[in-house]
Amino acid sequence: MPPILKKKMIVYIDSWNFYYGSLNNRGVGYKWINIESWLQKIFPDYDIQKIKFFTAKSSGKYDPTKPARQAMFFRALSTLPSLEIIEGIFLFKIKSILTTIGNKVLAEIPEEKGTDVNLAVHLVNDAHNKKFETAVIVSNDSDFVEAVRIVTQELKLEVGILSPFKRSNRELCNYATFVRKVRSGAIKISQFPDNMTDATGIFTKPPSW
Repeated sequence: MPPILKKKMIVYIDSWNFYYGSLNNRGVGYKWINIESWLQKIFPDYDIQKIKFFTAKSSGKYDPTKPARQAMFFRALSTLPSLEIIEGIFLFKIKSILTTIGNKVLAEIPEEKGTDVNLAVHLVNDAHNKKFETAVIVSNDSDFVEAVRIVTQELKLEVGILSPFKRSNRELCNYATFVRKVRSGAIKISQFPDNMTDATGIFTKPPSW
């Protein structure tokens, strides 16, 4: 009996949506995630060709220790042969914020720029070049609706949504081939070891992670 051929898959991760939806609010033991191992547990029947991790480096403006923790995580991710880190940037904008009823203050608010556009462009470009049969977006952001629609309805390829939040975005669900939720259990058992080694040397998981 000939072997069953698995569908080729590329996974596109909106890192900050994933972080705030599924990693940051679940306590110690979730942030040091081996994304390759995690996805293989969720999609064992697919051939994951590539994982594209869209992110931006933290400025450390409000937490000076954050860039160092993020750098250690990026270093861990860089040991995964299938994963590519694609960076946008953070910009600070002055916005009026309501603090109490009737009172507003001006504050510098960080906004991530480039991630959504980069992810959508890569998704549609990879679809046009037939680099996958099934794509998965790890995000709950409605900014990806049009890209998902183009790929599923015009290019006739599958796009799944792996939602980091409890409520899935309805617009994305309307065009997605399938929708799943990120589950804590698979994350918990897909962590990197505390101590790791790469070409530069030994490095360690941040203590609070």
